[in-house]
Amino acid sequence: MLKTILAISGKPGLYKLVRQGKNMLIVESLADKKRVPAYAHDKVISLGDIAMYTVEDDIPLGDVLESLKAKTEGKPVDIKSFKDDSEVRAFFKEVLPEFDEDRVYTADIKKLFTWYNQLLAAGITDFKDAEEETAEEAAEEEK
Repeated sequence: MLKTILAISGKPGLYKLVRQGKNMLIVESLADKKRVPAYAHDKVISLGDIAMYTVEDDIPLGDVLESLKAKTEGKPVDIKSFKDDSEVRAFFKEVLPEFDEDRVYTADIKKLFTWYNQLLAAGITDFKDAEEETAEEAAEEEK
């Protein structure tokens, strides 16, 4: 699911890929459902291609979002309830204890929380692809 959800540099919010054109993508805002073009010169990244730095390996964003969903019991994160950056980082440490504190900035964590809230508002609560889960289950069975 996250492969079709896009972040576009310079445009607020998240977008769902609707169609690919010759030199552009047609995307739909998750917030207001308006369709707009994203051109070749726009920096577009799929949420499925993003990972968070940890002390050992990078963790795919889908796994981080699943951990966040488990921590918040599927409810949105109240970003305004955090008094300062240390509270944001402390909360995120409960979600992803092994995150790399030197390379993951507070702004990145806040953006993650904002994306999570936007995905929930759009009715997207399944953050792992079925094929990813099947691959992980097969790897676990081999152990």
